Amino acid sequence: MATAAEIQESAKTAMNNTVDALKKRFDSVRTGKASPALVEGIMVEYYGSQTRLKDMAAISAPEPRLLKIQPWDISAVNAIQKGIQASGLGITPVTDGKVIRLPIPELSEERRNEMTKQVKKFAEEARVEVRNARRDANEAIKEAKKKSEMTEDEQKSATDQIQKLTDQMIEKVDAALADKQKELMAV
Repeated sequence: MATAAEIQESAKTAMNNTVDALKKRFDSVRTGKASPALVEGIMVEYYGSQTRLKDMAAISAPEPRLLKIQPWDISAVNAIQKGIQASGLGITPVTDGKVIRLPIPELSEERRNEMTKQVKKFAEEARVEVRNARRDANEAIKEAKKKSEMTEDEQKSATDQIQKLTDQMIEKVDAALADKQKELMAV
């Protein structure tokens, strides 16, 4: 038997997770400045298995336009280099055999517009996930009403609360999108 508060809490958790995932996804989108999040998720072929870059190297940004990747195993330098080139990041790694450097070039206007379209798509996917959480919560509320676990007034109140929560989360998605677009378009 699910109470209205439990249903709302479940929906809130799902929606917050969606917003957090969107922000992480935005971090992996390249802007004009260096960020370790840009390469952390790159998969590298390492001893026959796919390994995330952040699990096999220290990644830092010693300068605003430079990423430094220090592998824990020096024999992995070539594999990391290949993984970065295969990732579609569009940055050519420079290595001295021990450390890999990624100079982050300025984004062209065309590339900025492509990135903007990409982040808009990510934001729309997040909005859809938030709405799906709303739909699931509303269905749970209707089911509880049908089983006489809540009154009609409680159902109306719970549905209104879910809608308010949804609106707040959509605003958070839109705010994150606006921040990322601003960051992308900053020269």
